[in-house]
Formats: sequence, C-alpha cells, structure tokens
Amino acid sequence: MADTPLQRPVTRRRLLGTAGATGLALGVTGAAAGYTAAAPSETVTPLTEVGSRREMFHVKHQPGITTPLHARGHLIAFDLAPGAGRKEAAALLRRWSQTAARLMAGEPAPAGGHDTGIALDAGPSALTVTFGFGHSFFARTGLEKQRPAALDPLPEFSSDRLDARRSNGDLWVQIGADDALVAFHALRAVQKDAGQAARVRWQMDGFNRSPGATEKPMTTRNLMGQIDGTNNPAPSDEDFATRVRVPADGDPAWMAGGSYVVFRRIRMLLDDWEKLSVAGQEAVMGRRKSDGAPLTGGTETTEPDLERVGKDGDLVIPLNAHARITRPDQNGGAAMLRRPFSYHDGIDDEGVPDAGLLFLCWQADPLRGFVPVQRKLDRGDALSAFIRHEASGLYAVPGGAPKGGYVGQELLEG
Repeated sequence: MADTPLQRPVTRRRLLGTAGATGLALGVTGAAAGYTAAAPSETVTPLTEVGSRREMFHVKHQPGITTPLHARGHLIAFDLAPGAGRKEAAALLRRWSQTAARLMAGEPAPAGGHDTGIALDAGPSALTVTFGFGHSFFARTGLEKQRPAALDPLPEFSSDRLDARRSNGDLWVQIGADDALVAFHALRAVQKDAGQAARVRWQMDGFNRSPGATEKPMTTRNLMGQIDGTNNPAPSDEDFATRVRVPADGDPAWMAGGSYVVFRRIRMLLDDWEKLSVAGQEAVMGRRKSDGAPLTGGTETTEPDLERVGKDGDLVIPLNAHARITRPDQNGGAAMLRRPFSYHDGIDDEGVPDAGLLFLCWQADPLRGFVPVQRKLDRGDALSAFIRHEASGLYAVPGGAPKGGYVGQELLEG
C-alpha cells in the first residue's frame, strides 16, 4: 500500500526540507522543541534555535576546532586492522568524510551505512566531526617520510599515570553536538563505517553545559566548579593563526592550514578537592571561584597582577598557583586553544568518582604549545595534588576537505 503523508517515514533531510518549504526560519527562538508527525498539510513544528544550528564540513579548516564548546562529545581512536594499509585508509577516510558531511547537514547517513534512525527527529544541532592521524598511522601505511616532526611522541611527565590501552591510536575522531542523540548517531555511523578496515582502540564520552542554560553566554565551568577556558586564543586575535594553525609553507605540505591536538584524560580527585574551603581552592587556582577573576581583582579577562603583595606581605597570587604558571608570558609566549569536555564514568572500585576532564588543546606546534607549559606544571603546580593524567594522545589534524574530496586526501594520494 502506498504511504500516506501520515505514514511516510520521517528523515532528517525531510524534516529540514519541509521547514524550508513552509518558510520557517531555522533560527526561530521560542518554538516548541521536537518534531511532530507531519499532518496532511505537511505542517511541522519548527526546530528550536539549538537544533537548527549547522556547521559546515567542506571548509578550509576542519570543524570542531574553533566551533563553540558542544554540550555533548565523543572521542574515539582506531587502529588499522591487520593487513590494512594506505589503500584501505584512503577508502575509510573517504567514507568517513562523506558520512560526516551528510550528518552535519542534518541528513541521514549514506545509504550504504544503514542509518540507525537515532536522530530522525532532530536537526543538525551544531554537529561536527573532526579527523586526525596518530604517530603510528604513518608506519602502518608506508608514509613515514610524510610524518611531521611535530608528531614525535610527547615526553614523559612525572605526574603521568598513563594507561597505554586508552592512549594514542592510528586514527582519531572527535564528535561534538548540542544534542546527545545527534552526537551518538554520528558515533555509531563512524563506528559502522570503519567496517573491516579499522577497529576501536578506545572511546571516551564527554559533556559541557548546554547552550542557553545560563542567562547570558559565559565561559564554561569544569567539574571542580572552576571557570575553565579564560583567555583562550580567539580567531579574531592577530596572532591566532600563528599559534593554532600550521602555516601555508609548513612542513610537511599536506598539513598546511591544519593543527595539532593534544588529548589528555585528566582525572579530578574530587573528594580531596571538595575538602578545601573556597578560599583554599582559589589559592590553588589563583582566581576567584565565583566569576573567574584573578585574586588581584577585576573581571575574568583582567590580567593578573603577579607582583601584588597582600597585607600579610605574601603574594596575593601564590607562586605555585595554576593561573600564574599557565600564563603565556611566564612560558615564553606558549599558547594553545583549549577545547575540553568534562567526563564522568561512575564510581571506581575504591568508591570515589571516576570523573574529570577530557583535555583537548590545539596548537601549530606541540613543542612550542603544550610541552613547555606541561613541563612547568609538572614541576610545581598546586593543582597537581588534585588531578591525575591517565591517558594521552597527540594527533595531526589536516585542513578541511574540499567538496568532492576527503580529509587527508593530499597525504594519502599525494
């Protein structure tokens, strides 16, 4: 029997197409959330502002780097399957790129991917899918000569307690969205697309505050309750590109316009942290907990006065305060774009929360960005007593894919 309008399956493409045909602006605010089955007149409930937000896949720089923090995220690393090499990797990146482009547009996964229907009644929800290559990828594909020097393994740090099973990997994928089902839908599509070419090495799930949850936009807080991300480099900064992007004449050429991401799974020892008074927590951070302003006064974006002394004759911002040690002018100008997710994986065998930060930082060169800062933190950051680095990874993230192409094409076909 032929489908009637009420019986026709609802797809993400049909949802968006119907909204456009009826003249509904995708950015409507105050509209009812969700989607109701289409009536014979084809009228639908418009998407809310959050659901309608769309990021583009085929752009100069991969999405998910300067995109505002997502409410939900998944990080997943793959190793190429035994016997898989450059040819299989190229086919996989092509499949992944095609799938990412469709899902980010609010459309179902390609027909061969057998869309799961998880996100049928949702819009794009600012979905982004970002792809990177680990150090081991290049030996597996016979491309050692194309491996960037900046991708050399990170040095060991004294505070590391790394689990090798949840670190590194040949390929790395970051998924972010402002709706949990949209993000999971993309995760399943990426996993299914891997097929026989690659197998999951590790996967981690994260979250941030949802858009619109605060009266006005503000820097997010982490699970310690601290404002996290103050003084991040912004695309509008004059030196943003030199700090975050690989230059056009960089080496190797296939990384031009790309970036390097350092991943660290940082467990927060919340039971110990929460025993501190607010004043004690602020002394560790060097910033007020209420608004993120430095202890020397002002607002969140005010430069700390590192030389100011209090009535007791001590520095207002202690020598080992996190805010002092991480200041770029205290680290030779080293800077990186932090774009983390919080995580919570339940209670461990000792009865304490397995929770913390999926730390992600983007930079043009990790040896000038992450490494010098982490070395200094390793030597005397007051925060170190309340955190533990449990997993790590470094990935080369090339520029965006042109229309008709795929991420990493210049590397794999050059």
